[in-house]
Amino acid sequence: MFNIKKRIPLINLTSLAARQWVNTCYVADTGIIKQRSCYSVFPSDSFLQSFCKMSAGNQRNASKKARHPKETLRHIRTREQRKNVDQHGPATVYVQVVGAGSRDNGPSLYVFSEFNRYLFNCGEGTQRLMQEHKLKAARLDNIFLTRMSWQNVGGLSGMILTLKDTGVPECVLAGPPQLDEYVNAIRVFSGPLEEIKIAVQPYTEPQYSDNTMTVNQVPIFAQLKPSKRKWSPSPERGSPSNSPRSRSQSRSPQAERWNLEDSEELINDRERGRPDRPGGSTRITIRDPSLVVAFVCKLHPKKGNFLVAKAKDLGLPLGTPAIGPIVAALKDGKTVTFEGKEILPGEVCTPADPGPAFIVVECPSEDFIEPVCNNEHLNRYHTGGAEDPASLVVHMTPESILQTDRYKEWMERFGPTTEHLILNEQAHTIHNIRSHKIQTQLNLIHPEIFPAPRNCETKKQAALHVPSVRGECLLKYQLRPKFEWQRDAVPLCDSREFIKEATELPGFLERVEECKQSLATDPTVLSGKADQYPEVVFLGTGSALPMKIRNVSATLLNISPTQSVLLDCGEGTFGQMCRHYGNNIDEVLSNLSAVFISHMHADHHTGLLNLLLQRERALNSQGRPFTPVLLVAPLQIMTWLNQYHDHCQRILSHINIIPAKFLTEGAEVPKYKTKTFIQSLLKKLDLEKFQTCVVHHCKNAFACSLTHHSGWKIVFSGDTMPCDALVQLGKDATLLIHEATLEDGMEEEATEKKHSTTSQAIGIGMEMNAEFIMLNHFSQRYAKIPLFNADFNEKVGIAFDHMRIRFGDFGAIPKLIPPLKALFAEEIEEMVGRREKRELRQMKEASLEVLDSGRINSTQAQPSVNKTAGTEDPTPGSNKRELEQPHPEGESKKLKAV
Repeated sequence: MFNIKKRIPLINLTSLAARQWVNTCYVADTGIIKQRSCYSVFPSDSFLQSFCKMSAGNQRNASKKARHPKETLRHIRTREQRKNVDQHGPATVYVQVVGAGSRDNGPSLYVFSEFNRYLFNCGEGTQRLMQEHKLKAARLDNIFLTRMSWQNVGGLSGMILTLKDTGVPECVLAGPPQLDEYVNAIRVFSGPLEEIKIAVQPYTEPQYSDNTMTVNQVPIFAQLKPSKRKWSPSPERGSPSNSPRSRSQSRSPQAERWNLEDSEELINDRERGRPDRPGGSTRITIRDPSLVVAFVCKLHPKKGNFLVAKAKDLGLPLGTPAIGPIVAALKDGKTVTFEGKEILPGEVCTPADPGPAFIVVECPSEDFIEPVCNNEHLNRYHTGGAEDPASLVVHMTPESILQTDRYKEWMERFGPTTEHLILNEQAHTIHNIRSHKIQTQLNLIHPEIFPAPRNCETKKQAALHVPSVRGECLLKYQLRPKFEWQRDAVPLCDSREFIKEATELPGFLERVEECKQSLATDPTVLSGKADQYPEVVFLGTGSALPMKIRNVSATLLNISPTQSVLLDCGEGTFGQMCRHYGNNIDEVLSNLSAVFISHMHADHHTGLLNLLLQRERALNSQGRPFTPVLLVAPLQIMTWLNQYHDHCQRILSHINIIPAKFLTEGAEVPKYKTKTFIQSLLKKLDLEKFQTCVVHHCKNAFACSLTHHSGWKIVFSGDTMPCDALVQLGKDATLLIHEATLEDGMEEEATEKKHSTTSQAIGIGMEMNAEFIMLNHFSQRYAKIPLFNADFNEKVGIAFDHMRIRFGDFGAIPKLIPPLKALFAEEIEEMVGRREKRELRQMKEASLEVLDSGRINSTQAQPSVNKTAGTEDPTPGSNKRELEQPHPEGESKKLKAV
């Protein structure tokens, strides 16, 4: 007789499939496990426990092994093979809009050929758009930047990391000379970037050529007025440094840096020398906002196509070895004699294509109008110039410049055959369709908690007397095989269709109606009846990298109608704010007085610079005096900000730094200026306390707690695994916002990466006696919704991008789960299926480990098992992105690392 079904510890048997697998394993009185034809002998229950520990430990060790070299990408191999054959120009080439230049998505351009892919400018959100619209970042090998401003390079650090992670061996960066220093600066938070070669080609190396085209960089220097020369005004949309209210008029870059260094001991690269330079040399490339780089791109010539039907009519020996040399000669433009008959190339071949040219130019302010219009290299492509007229000119130019007579005249001189593509803030297009769709459908469940998406309205467009088209997301202009505009890829954003799709889902409308009736009759639900503030707006609830549905970490806490603080600021945070607040964005930015950055992973801070620059613009537009943001962050952020400020763009005047470590319990604040900043922080936000604590994630990672004078307390975990210090910091919190990167059953992976599972996050909230818990920072494998578990209760909610909650909503949020499950039923079913497969795989691997150990010597396995289980986890951070990387076909999974 058998004693059966001993639950195996340390392996979460949460799925039915895993439980069924265990039910086929019979444990006899003698300790024999039997499944099918497999046998293994266990001397005791303790050995069974050791077997499970060994399996878990081996899984951990497997993840620690050195990665196998990435397989060379197919298109890289193809390119190498082309070096040994007769080359000709590409047959298909088109220019495609990624970002149309609207305020939430700056101008960026994707150029396609069968041989190469190019990107012109890479502002924040570019990678997210490419992922959503299936423009393969892995094929990118050339990125051209028209100007060193955050508008153009804000998404470049994330793009480089993605190219590295996908195995791209080399990427060419071309544009301003500061690009080399920019790449050095991002290594502060990205690591050494050893797996990808970044080839920087500044405009001083003017020509670049590959299999598709030749690119000439054309430097254009602004004619700055004397009052502007000293302060290098940033003429971009987001930094109105010409404002009389801007402190940049009275503080030199050296003074800004000295004042910051006077408050704390910060790293000064000028004085210490760069460690990554031989001998610690101190070569400096100073920022130069008076420079933009235009790009003149000329496709390689393409031979004419051989017309088989005509060749057959002429009696050429098709299908025989003799035809090869004949075709080659005719396509080279040579006359061929065959059987005494002279055959001209034009008789059997289409005309050769000499290669059209297109131009990408940015004219960011009036200081550049004359230098652009008088540039000899660009004017060669005017009608009557030294070259054939350009087929296309792309203008990344504000409307105010397009309206000037001088710029209009310059455009008209290209002639009637040149098309003009305009990318600026007057673009009327919705870029992030999937996010818009989800938000529209969530709005059906609860319009106040899930407000409808909004857009910034455009103003009147300039009247142009040339063939011109306004940019739209994914709009194409084809250069080969024929010139034409193509709109077939432009995405449609039809809210009525999104609503119709949701209402047709099985059980959705019924669950929504039940939810509304429950909310209407439940006296504990105070939505719309309680105070409007504080208000929490989740701007980004995903982790690792921006994706089409969830952007990376950012949470806006509106304390009052005029006071707000931002908790983390991942790439694209400003764009999310535009899509949430629409035309009210400037008012919201003007109320922002503080930003908390939890740690130095890129998905938590690379949206900061754009936010600061746009905030200056907002204050100017609102007629309010400029004041720096109080930045609570790890002190190490200043290494990055100093380097960017020195070499790329003025930024330090926008912040007053409060090192996060000085807000921990019992910390001594050594400098008077820092004490002043802390006092200002509490006063501006009407707080009794703003505290931080070190958490278990990476080095210098912090959580924070805000206690208001009215008595409420909000705690933000940042990224962390379960942490006792956080429990103490958040005792009796009104609201805990805690990361829940992974689902239950993935505790080993969570421990390896220093993250939390959903149950672990809920457990921390219960331990600190939080009134309510909001889970966020989900792995991008849970793009729409994470998996639910038994720990979800009336005190737990799930955060979505653009979700807005108040304390009065705590009773309503758990009641939203049934309609959410109905809306995302298909996705939940897929995730459950993946979990069951994963658990079955783990069980089978565990049984194989036991069989192998039993064959050797079961009595010798015990010591080695204990040693393995006690192995320390590695320091997290370097491989964070591979944990979150989604599968390209929609199913999220780890990159190949184990």
